Amino acid sequence: MSQAGLRRRIEEVTGRSPRGEVRVFTDTSGFMTISYGDVIRVGGRDFFVFGEASEGRFGLDEQPKHWVKRAWDLASGERKILKLAFPESFTIDVGGVKVRCVRSPRKEARILEATSSDPHFMHGRTVEDDAGNLVRVLDRIEGESIYDRIQKMTISHDEYFRDELPRIFASILGSVRAIARLHEAGELHGDIRNDHLWIERGSGTWRWIDFDYAYEWTENPFGIDLLGLGNILLFATGMGFVTARNLEELLPPDRARALDLEPGDFSLFYPNRIMNLGKLYPCIPESLNRVLMRFAHKVEVLYTDTAELVADLEACLEDLGVEEEP
Repeated sequence: MSQAGLRRRIEEVTGRSPRGEVRVFTDTSGFMTISYGDVIRVGGRDFFVFGEASEGRFGLDEQPKHWVKRAWDLASGERKILKLAFPESFTIDVGGVKVRCVRSPRKEARILEATSSDPHFMHGRTVEDDAGNLVRVLDRIEGESIYDRIQKMTISHDEYFRDELPRIFASILGSVRAIARLHEAGELHGDIRNDHLWIERGSGTWRWIDFDYAYEWTENPFGIDLLGLGNILLFATGMGFVTARNLEELLPPDRARALDLEPGDFSLFYPNRIMNLGKLYPCIPESLNRVLMRFAHKVEVLYTDTAELVADLEACLEDLGVEEEP
């Protein structure tokens, strides 16, 4: 497409007239140089970049993800998310065990293909740029993460547990079952977090996003995913994370001091988070608290199979008064 044709199409789709010559990138290796007003040409389509995704966690300011571009598909007129290849690796500590994690566009491409008909996962397609980089062209999910949904609630924990948690728990169970299907297919999510599980506006479907991390833990191949699921369950059960630092903000001071917390009551993965919520909130049934304690510091046997976690969560349904949809 000529510059004149490209500028005309950009204005038709976005309602904005480009200033000056439009830069067109067919090689996304230098993603830091691709910015607002540029066009990424991959897979036979042109994408007009109008911003970058950002990510904020636990009260921190949002940080831009320079390799994730927000763009208009100039052919369809739809907004898309373009994830560009970003090589990254790091090591995390899991209960004293060092586990190496790497960012793998090829692994995310496989999962996009494998889950293309599963409504519990984000959808998209993968194309190569002229340099052979894998670009994932993702459909946008309108909605909010479960982190944001729960964080903005202002009711008491008793009200939350009675009125909100049964519905939330049923959706979490459905989301864990989706991860179990992924594991059965021999794949891992790799980055299970509260802000990577979204509630789609309109349909209400809970959908997993961002699965480009892979990790090397031969002793427990699905372990990082399972620890992430435990972290989501903890957040949902406690209506947020409870730590030794914020404990007296959530409970009356005299009750907080009388809890007699032990090292084994805290999370194996996040040592500052209280896992034994049954000590804090008597309304939590023992069946659910037992599941939480499988992720605690003093656990003797970690979950190694998502199907086992699903079965344990299903055993909590009656105690929580949850009626699943047919």
